[in-house]
Formats: sequence, structure tokens, C-alpha cells
Amino acid sequence: MAIVNVSDQSFSNEVEGSGTVLVDFWAPWCGPCKMIAPVLEELDKELADSVKIAKVNVDDNPESASRFGVMSIPTLIVFKDGQPVDKVVGFQSKDALKNVLSRHQ
Repeated sequence: MAIVNVSDQSFSNEVEGSGTVLVDFWAPWCGPCKMIAPVLEELDKELADSVKIAKVNVDDNPESASRFGVMSIPTLIVFKDGQPVDKVVGFQSKDALKNVLSRHQ
């Protein structure tokens, strides 16, 4: 499954369904956001069968960021069956993200 770009308008359809979704709240000017992008690509290849990965550009979609209390970026929130169940802030290694996701699968 490819990484999905999500807007304020498509957030509920893309994220708040069933299953596990990792949402990356990011911005194009954010250095750590650029660093985590290839990590998310690798995770998407490895976990495509069990985890959907979505990206929300906070500059273009402030409503979603505000709704989930995103104050710093990158912020990654794990949603399980439509509910936020975990949150990490800042650059994370692939192993660290896998560890967070493994708690919710």
C-alpha cells in the first residue's frame, strides 16, 4: 500500500476507519520531517499488509493538526480502529516506530 496524503477533508475517510493507521503530521520546511520520510517509505514496504501510513501537511491542513494537539513536527500518531492510541514527537528510527506499532497490532 502506498503512503496516502491526507487533507482535513479526507482525514475521517482515510484514517478513522478500521485497522491500524500511522499518521505523520509534517511540513515541507521541517528538517526532521525530511529525515523521517525515507524511514516511513521503508516501513510502508515492510508493513503494508498490516499498517496504513498517512501524511498530513500541517501548513495546508491546520484543522487536523489542531484537533489532535500537534504542537511540534514531526508528530506521528497511531490510530487503531479510528481512535488515537499512541503518539511520538520528533525523528524516530525505523526500529522505534516498529516498536510503537507492534503495541497496537
